[in-house]
Amino acid sequence: MATPQFISSFKYSDSITVVAISVCTAIVCEAISWLLIYRTNSYKSLKSSIDKAAKKLETMKTDQNPNKLSTKKSKTKKIDRVETSLKESSRDLSLFKFKSGAVVALVLIVVFGFLNSLFEGKVVAKLPFKPIGIVMKMSHRGLQGEDSTDCSMVFLYFLCSISIRTNLQKFLGFSPPRGAAGAGLFPMPDPKTS
Repeated sequence: MATPQFISSFKYSDSITVVAISVCTAIVCEAISWLLIYRTNSYKSLKSSIDKAAKKLETMKTDQNPNKLSTKKSKTKKIDRVETSLKESSRDLSLFKFKSGAVVALVLIVVFGFLNSLFEGKVVAKLPFKPIGIVMKMSHRGLQGEDSTDCSMVFLYFLCSISIRTNLQKFLGFSPPRGAAGAGLFPMPDPKTS
């Protein structure tokens, strides 16, 4: 029991605790994602098809050989087919990831509730700047006093979660395939079809 008292004697113990819990949560969430998504054959085949389609689309778009008008039309049709295939694969991948997203969201909600009860009304960090508008509302949420440089657990946990989980995904090689960027469940409408 001497360790918690030793840690709590540090000036930045609350900040370090929130960051450490955020790191642990990111690791747990990525482990859940690996169990439910990344190790499955369905994910691997979808990822490889997206990578192949993205490379094919990239080479088709960079290959500039304007010989005939009919060749240009057929090339445009081929590009449209590959883009459609890429969009469908990206959508399927997003739906596939959506299933484990619910489990990860549940874990994050439980951890957030735990942290909120642990650090309710406590200043966990001092910001080196005066935040503006909506940022100040987020960084000062649930805190008493008028010092706008006070930082609540919510803001620190939010920043840590975003940065740590994204970098952990890149480090582990779980980031989305190149061609899937910007896809998702609700992609931008195709201007060609409108």
